[in-house]
Amino acid sequence: QVQVEESGGGLVQAGGSLRLSCAASTRTFSTYTMGWFRQAPGKEREFVARISWSTGNPYYADSVKGRFTISRDNAKNTVYLQMNSLKPEDTAVYYCNGNRYGINYWGQGTQVIVSA
Repeated sequence: QVQVEESGGGLVQAGGSLRLSCAASTRTFSTYTMGWFRQAPGKEREFVARISWSTGNPYYADSVKGRFTISRDNAKNTVYLQMNSLKPEDTAVYYCNGNRYGINYWGQGTQVIVSA
């Protein structure tokens, strides 16, 4: 069973930045596609970004493109989400996701609150 754990959430003013981290407990981290999702109050969980295990290519939701950057450090079994130019609508619980062979592993989430 793979465990993933997020950290780095918090309260920030609009226009500010945060960096989320997600550590995974697996020796085969480099074979997992890693991603970030978020869920705002009263809304469904939505895709934010992911990074391919094979190419390292990132993919982003249109709503965060140009503001967020996903990256991974396979030596540290960690994926990051650098969030810049934050907006109040980015307020949500952010979840880390690891996927391999169609099996998803989720973290408990970390809260991000962006004040206007």
